[in-house]
Amino acid sequence: MNDLLLKNIEKSLQLPQKDLEHLCHYFKPKVVQKKEFLLTQGNICKFEGFVLEGCFRIFTIDKKGNENTLYFAIKDWWLMDIDSFMNQTPSNLNIQALEYSKILLINRKDKLTLYDSIPIAEKLFRIMSQKAIVAWQRRLINTHCQTAKERYRNFKNSYPQIVSKLTDKQIASYLGITHEFLSKIKKQSKIS
Repeated sequence: MNDLLLKNIEKSLQLPQKDLEHLCHYFKPKVVQKKEFLLTQGNICKFEGFVLEGCFRIFTIDKKGNENTLYFAIKDWWLMDIDSFMNQTPSNLNIQALEYSKILLINRKDKLTLYDSIPIAEKLFRIMSQKAIVAWQRRLINTHCQTAKERYRNFKNSYPQIVSKLTDKQIASYLGITHEFLSKIKKQSKIS
């Protein structure tokens, strides 16, 4: 059983120890090398993952070849393409390790089996999904209502543990701006 996974689960729902052990049994460890892809566009997402250590970038590549980062996942965060995972359709996303990483994975079949064997697990994952939706909604609102400079400042303040792991190009991709514009923002921030 992994203590980090247990603590993450207990943030959402208190489960009896027996159920926690049973739930954790379904998660399989995996080591991912730097720059290795867990998922590429066009393939079906066959896992839901929990990050034990490392950093991942979840992004899409548009028709012009531009990378658009949806989010980053670091220690104690979840990652997957929920649409592809739930509907078993080709993914529009790429999931790539930005550094040597360790994760726990559960496949769709085991997750459905888990729901049958521990009915409260469905409630747990529903609560976790709702939290993720709230985070996505906040990100969407910020993207539409804040300037690029405000988004950059909020990103740095909200995720200081991620900033040092990323290139300016990756941060710009997340913020929805060009690398050059991010350089200009950073330069102005040093002057002010």
